[in-house]
Amino acid sequence: MPSMLTIPPRLPKAQNPDPGASKFCPGCGHGMILKTLASAIDELNLQDRAIYGCDIGCSLLSWNYMNIDTIQAHHGRTTPVIYGITRATPDAVGIAYMGDGGGLAIGAQHLVNAAVRNEKMLVVLVNNTNYGMTGGQMAPTTLPGQVTETTPYGRDVEVTGKPAKGAEMVSAVVDTEAAYVTRGTVNNLRQLKTMMKRGLQNIADGRGFSYVEALSVCPLNWRTNNVDTWDRLDEMEGFFKVGELVVPQGLEGVK
Repeated sequence: MPSMLTIPPRLPKAQNPDPGASKFCPGCGHGMILKTLASAIDELNLQDRAIYGCDIGCSLLSWNYMNIDTIQAHHGRTTPVIYGITRATPDAVGIAYMGDGGGLAIGAQHLVNAAVRNEKMLVVLVNNTNYGMTGGQMAPTTLPGQVTETTPYGRDVEVTGKPAKGAEMVSAVVDTEAAYVTRGTVNNLRQLKTMMKRGLQNIADGRGFSYVEALSVCPLNWRTNNVDTWDRLDEMEGFFKVGELVVPQGLEGVK
């Protein structure tokens, strides 16, 4: 066998190198987002301070993905679990990782109130416009007209309301001098890593609440091939504006 095929992958120290640590479906965006988060932790030398919490849903499959202290919480409760830890351990850099359901449906009240109180923690919310683990039902972020298991004729906003825009909701209630709020995409991992680093640095500096929303892909439940998957992501980026919404002073130099 050629030696190049036996070279192990170059992984961040904050990522679990064990084979089988990734349990996500082929083509899922979670692995890209988590590796980007782990790289950001490495570059800021925060591995010893970081505490990672994951939600129920596809995000729970990350329970052993990270090589840092990890706790798995009940659905929608990852945010209060992490800010409880950070209040008890002020030097900790708490990370709450969740899907759009855990953050914008059952966990919305926790997200909003953590933002209002300027809890010193990072929320990473993965937005793939459906409930992936349970078969692809409509989520708070499902696009208008999008077909899911529970909207077989497409989402009717006259019946269900418009998709939730988490970053805009959070930016409306945070302390703009202390919080960091942004939306990235797996279509631009370099930009997403900078966003992760800024969110983490905001906590490490003791400044305040950080929210990073990541637009992601779910080809299994979307029933899309490679081309159609990225076309769907382009459509999402047209609806959910990518970019920073709230940036406090002091983070401009973090790249």
